[in-house]
Amino acid sequence: MKLLTLILVFAMTLHSFQDSKAQAPKNNAPAVLNHIAVYVTDLEKSTDFYKHTFEFKQIPEPFHDGRHTWFSLGAIGQLHLIKGAKGKGNFDKNEHLCFSVASIDAFIEKLKAQNVAYEDWAGAAQSITLRVDGIKQIYFQDPDGHWLEVNDDHK
Repeated sequence: MKLLTLILVFAMTLHSFQDSKAQAPKNNAPAVLNHIAVYVTDLEKSTDFYKHTFEFKQIPEPFHDGRHTWFSLGAIGQLHLIKGAKGKGNFDKNEHLCFSVASIDAFIEKLKAQNVAYEDWAGAAQSITLRVDGIKQIYFQDPDGHWLEVNDDHK
């Protein structure tokens, strides 16, 4: 009987130790990007813009309230569009989202077909910035004035 009690106490202690160990943080891993939220005035217009300009895959969103569109950004996370902005913003170009493509020239053709104006970092229309590391980049705005960068640093 004492042996059974001893085994039972040992098992309970081991179980408690494993529970506390399972709740401890793992390896102090850094945080990872989950999603980027962009506040928009016209959800349908912005959804169409991001879907067709970047060819993002739309994914289910849990709210089903007509105020959200979610896109997959692959392994890095998601882009969430949220309806409710009161008007087009006056955003600084330094605050922008950046996406990489295999070919800047092919992407520019897509922008031209959609009548989306683009510029280089300095603001010269229909121009491309060539970074010191050889990466080409352009800048343009979404329907609400959020700045976007596209470059050819596609890995």
